[in-house]
This record gives sequence, structure tokens and C-alpha cells, in this order.
Amino acid sequence: MANLVRRETGANDLFDFRRGFDDIFNRFLTGAVPTGERGNRVLVAVPPIESWVDRENKKFHLSIALPGFDPKELQVELEGNNLTVSGEHQETDEKKDADYLQQEFSYGRMERTIVLPEGVDTSKLSAEYNNGVLEITAPLSEAALPKRIEVRPSSSSAKAKGASAGSAAGGSGGASS
Repeated sequence: MANLVRRETGANDLFDFRRGFDDIFNRFLTGAVPTGERGNRVLVAVPPIESWVDRENKKFHLSIALPGFDPKELQVELEGNNLTVSGEHQETDEKKDADYLQQEFSYGRMERTIVLPEGVDTSKLSAEYNNGVLEITAPLSEAALPKRIEVRPSSSSAKAKGASAGSAAGGSGGASS
């Protein structure tokens, strides 16, 4: 599973610039008071996913890491082959007035859209949340499974090979006589 760790790179200055603009617009639209401290910012991350095909059982699997969510906070919606997982994780009332020394947990709205591969039977999708991971499965049609196709020579190229081999054999026989 991927770790959601903030790495310090030269690009962080560019992202800090963008975050500054985002903060300005968010404060303008929501009327929120600026925190003024870098440590109080909330790091919002896109939840990591894994998807794979189980050829033996003919199933599509999608795992989305969503630690800390309650299953009641999650929504799964399907439109065509686009699967959207969204949710909102609220801070508990008992912690809202706490004097934090550090606060790195993300609260708020999350959304991720995944395009399902062709051949997934979307009418039989199932979703289960366990230990911070949302597992989505669906059966695959036989046509969606990868197949190996044998490459054979065409009948016209086989005849041409036979004819050229026969003339080569006859030609060499006439040359030696």
C-alpha cells in the first residue's frame, strides 16, 4: 500500500504558491478565518487504488484505501463505465475545540472517479468496506478476458513457399545434370 507522506522537493514552493491562492479563494467564498500557521494546514490526498483482474474466477477487483472513514460516510455511484467513490469525513465535536499540537488528519470531502474496463458486468458490482479499504468487485464477461491468438501462415503464402521450394529443387537438379 502506498504511503501518504509529504516529501520536501523543489516543486513544493510551486505547490505552496497554488495552495496560497486556493486558501485565498476558499476564505473568500466561505468566510473562514485564515489560520496563519503553516502547521495547521490540512493535507488533502487522493486515495490510492489498486485494480486487477482475477482470470481464474473471472472477476474485476478494485481496492481504494480510505482509512478513518465510516462506511456510512461513503457513496459509490456508477454512470456508464465511470465509477465514482465519494465521501465526507467529519471531525468529531469533542475534538473541534481542542488545542492541537499537530493536526495532520484530513477532514472534509473526498471524491475519486475510476473508469472501469470494458467487459465488467456493472449490474453486479458489490462494495465492501473492511479495515480502511473499500473493496469493489464485479464479474467479467468471457469476452473481456485476455486471449492468446495463434498466428498461422496464410494458405496462399504456404502454396507460394511450396512452389518456390519445388522450383528451387528442380532448378538445382537441372543445373547439376
